[in-house]
Formats: sequence, structure tokens, C-alpha cells
Amino acid sequence: MPKTSSVTLGDWLHRAEKLYARHKVALGQVATTVHDEALYLLLRTLELPLDSKPAVLRRKLTAEESARVAEVFRRRLEEHVPAAYLTREAWLGEHRFYVDERVIIPRSYFLEIIPEQLPLWLPPDRPVKRVADVCTGSGCLAILLAHQFPVAKVDAVDLSPDALAVAKFNVATHGLAKRVKLFHSDVLDAVPPARYDLILSNPPYVPTRELRGLPAEFKNEPQLALDGGPDGLDIIRKLLRQSRDRLQPHGLVVLEVGGLRAAMDRVFPALDLHWLHTADGEDCVCVVQAGRLKKWRG
Repeated sequence: MPKTSSVTLGDWLHRAEKLYARHKVALGQVATTVHDEALYLLLRTLELPLDSKPAVLRRKLTAEESARVAEVFRRRLEEHVPAAYLTREAWLGEHRFYVDERVIIPRSYFLEIIPEQLPLWLPPDRPVKRVADVCTGSGCLAILLAHQFPVAKVDAVDLSPDALAVAKFNVATHGLAKRVKLFHSDVLDAVPPARYDLILSNPPYVPTRELRGLPAEFKNEPQLALDGGPDGLDIIRKLLRQSRDRLQPHGLVVLEVGGLRAAMDRVFPALDLHWLHTADGEDCVCVVQAGRLKKWRG
């Protein structure tokens, strides 16, 4: 690096991009490119707006600022601490959520599915009044649901007390404590009976044997939020069974299942799963309608 007095944010960005190339770091928890993640960490560390103009790259750093930046990138690249845990935040669209090591870092196709596609599957003449987010983690999807369906009561469910503490903070920060209720429960075991218009879940779906092969960044996330059992379907099976008697006649179960699409189609053929299209073509979110689920004998 040049002398501290002449180091700019752009210099650090260029250096960071080279450092990322030398370390086996995994992306995808906050950004999908090195440039975007490194710039995000620089702006957040220096407390600069995320929508800063390109001229910000010419900003000179003080010695203290440069030291702070160096420590952040040391932790990110040498210790493989996910960027979101360094900044204590994650974004889904315009919505900011507090995160730390107690919760999986929010990243979900539901960001596009909830506003663009879910309304097409629900009765247009009937307001959504009751929804559930199972395996809520940080509470991010429960909050997105509350924003999308303004008169709905939202039940946010998780097995982890630590995750629920984070969710409680996020729900309060978004001013939704009156509409979003948190439940400590293994799937729906401890949730009082209710009839839902919608049950949504981004559950743990990584097969247990695959956890060892995950990049270090993902191993820093809570294993409880990732481990889906031997075939990745343990929580999904339980949720589908419990949902049979929890839906309105027009109700839906909507699941995000990562790379398990083929396994889901193979294991649940009678459910006639409908896979929703996503912008990147992953198409890993499926819809199950109440009528089909009610007849299922799985």
C-alpha cells in the first residue's frame, strides 16, 4: 500500500480484491461478487452511505480508518467471518435486519416471491388474515410477510431461543410487535391451533453428510439452521404433515428448498409440487395447495 496519508478508499478496494483472490473465501451470504462485498465492507466500516457516489473512491483515509479497515478484512479473509457478522446487518431489498452469530444470514428467494407471485396464488377478493413463518431465524421473512399483508397476523416460529431473541429485536425495530408473534417450537408442535392462509418456510435443508463440505463461512452459521437430517427433508416432512390440518381451504404451504428440487419431486409425487420461477432460474421454491395436502397420506 502507499503511504497512509495518500491511501484512498479506492486503493483499499483494489487491494481487497487482490486479497480475496489469495484466500479461499466463499461469497453468497451478502454479495455474489468480490467487488460488491469488499465495497460494502469498506463503506460500512467507514460509516459511509451504501449509496455513495463513485467519487467516494477518492476519499483519503486517516491512519485510524486504515487500521480499522485492515482489521475488518483480516477477520473476513483469514478467519472467514461472514461479512454480515462483521457489520451486524443484512438486507433483503430495502429492509435492514440485525444479525449476529445466533442466526443464519438472511438470503432468500422469498424476497422476490412474496410480492410478485404469492398474491397470484391467493384469492383476490379475500384479505390474508393469518400467516406463519416456520424456522423464522432472524424474523426477516415474518417481517416481509407482515409488510406484504398489512392486516395479517404473523406467527414466527423457531426452535432456537437464541434466534428468537434476534427475531424479537428485529420485529420491534420494524414496529411490528403487535402483529408478529414469536413461538419457541419444533416446527408447529408448540404453536396453538390456527387456520392459516399461508404457511411459509425456508427450513434447514442441507443433508447432514454435506455439512462437513461447506465453506468455512457457512460453517460459522448455526448448524441447527442448516442441518436438514440425513436426506435434508426431516423438517420439511414434519412441516407438511402438520400443515394438513392448519390451512384454510384456499391455503398454501410455500417452501424454499435449495438443491432439493429433484428429491422433493421424487419423495412427494402425490403433492404435485408447483415450482415457482425465480429471476436467476434456480426455481427452488415450491407451492403446495391445501386441497392436495389434505388428500396426501405421507
